[in-house]
Amino acid sequence: MNSKLFFLLCALSFFMACAEQKPLIPLSDDGTSVFYDQAKKPFYHGVASGDPLTSSVIIWTRVTPDNVSDIPVKWNISTNANMSNTIKSGTITTNATRDYTVKVDVQDLAANTTYYYQFEALNGQSIIGRTKTTAADDKSPVKLAVVSCSNYEAGYYNAFARIAEKDDLNAVVHLGDYIYEYQPGGYGDSSLDRKHLPAREITSLSDYRTRYAQYRLDKDFQKVHQMHPFITIWDDHEVANNVYKAGAQNHQPEDGDFMTRKEVAKQAYFEWLPVRDNATKDIYRTVKFGNTVDLIMLDERLAGRTYPVDSVSQSEFQAADRTMLGAEQLAWFKNELTTSDATWKVIGNQVIFSPCDISDLGFGSPVNLDAWDGYPYERNQISQFLANEKIENVIITAGDTHSSWAFEVPSEDRKSTIAIEIGTPSITSANSDERTAVEEVLQAEKVLSAKNPHLKYTDLRNHGYVVLSLTEAETMVEWYYVDKLNAPSDKEVLGKKYVVKNGVNQLQ
Repeated sequence: MNSKLFFLLCALSFFMACAEQKPLIPLSDDGTSVFYDQAKKPFYHGVASGDPLTSSVIIWTRVTPDNVSDIPVKWNISTNANMSNTIKSGTITTNATRDYTVKVDVQDLAANTTYYYQFEALNGQSIIGRTKTTAADDKSPVKLAVVSCSNYEAGYYNAFARIAEKDDLNAVVHLGDYIYEYQPGGYGDSSLDRKHLPAREITSLSDYRTRYAQYRLDKDFQKVHQMHPFITIWDDHEVANNVYKAGAQNHQPEDGDFMTRKEVAKQAYFEWLPVRDNATKDIYRTVKFGNTVDLIMLDERLAGRTYPVDSVSQSEFQAADRTMLGAEQLAWFKNELTTSDATWKVIGNQVIFSPCDISDLGFGSPVNLDAWDGYPYERNQISQFLANEKIENVIITAGDTHSSWAFEVPSEDRKSTIAIEIGTPSITSANSDERTAVEEVLQAEKVLSAKNPHLKYTDLRNHGYVVLSLTEAETMVEWYYVDKLNAPSDKEVLGKKYVVKNGVNQLQ
């Protein structure tokens, strides 16, 4: 080959290579980079796991590249905390279409086993996460932390930090209000340097993604996700306040099309939470912990909730077509209850199920119309079903109210008890004593107890979480409270404890 031809071919090859190389586009900053811990690059948002089964579990992370591109991410699973013996690994590609989140459904794992996992990408490694599969067909004890209402602007996540320190949990059950949609200063403690991003009420896909990104940069939120698998359900603030299937109290015409807002909110949720993907994006599901617990997670917002009423005097208040779950989910729920062979049926329920008379508290309504009290026809169906089918050992859990509750759930005729209901306080979201003097709140607790004899415990003042310890013989319920929200703190107290014996719908 002569020298002219050789240099011509070299020049042509160089030109083609340059032409094929895509220009690097810097990744736009959503404002959250001020919270980045550079030691974690590019895995600033930590790791998470969730939806454990006997032989599989979801592992999650998020890569933050410098430039827009496709990013191959390697994942590793080990039985050792230092990742010294990788037993499973693989590679998955992420990109901007999924906000650079990574979610892997790891299969063929051993039941009731603790695993450790880690991700690698862009010459960096994530922190090491810990997770655990569920038991198979046995009566192993189960311990669950139950949480809700983790408003970033309302305070520090001290309760999450305490949960992260517990080594004996099987999972953390988050009952919703994982994020809040409000603009900075819209709902929270304005004295704290914890302002929402983006600096507006979130309505678009990029808005919801940024809000999740901000929450997941909090060190205590990262730590609790790192140490325990989560089982989550949405409530209203993952979309907008008091949301239902076709609208929301906090959605106005200037916010755009509601159905579009709902769908992008759901998309961001599935991107950022360690939940198992499905084609319909329905989120009600059952997680089985051997023969000890069936955890039945309900969707009481987006799957079937119809329009709310403004008053119990409205003619449609008792209408049969006003539903919380909807016909499809209700039929599924009944089937899960009747076919369950677990000792305990724990219901992941967002809003209070038990009837609760609040007529003397000055709210202008005798009941909370956003809770099951506002959907009496469908609640009656469920109550009658539990009684008629003699479903035993039902423990209903509830969030939403930012308060602690313990109900012996009455039948419709109030002659028997059909279940136990446990309300978990908020992680941070405001409760009554942040709006009212403590003396008045204590009086309100007494009024509630007097008006509702089936209400055995309520606390409208403290923040924290619930721990359920379930065995073949009994369920122990413990409320843990942190001492403050306005600063980091490692202090907590055991506020209350009850025991529920197998076969006895009574709080002891």
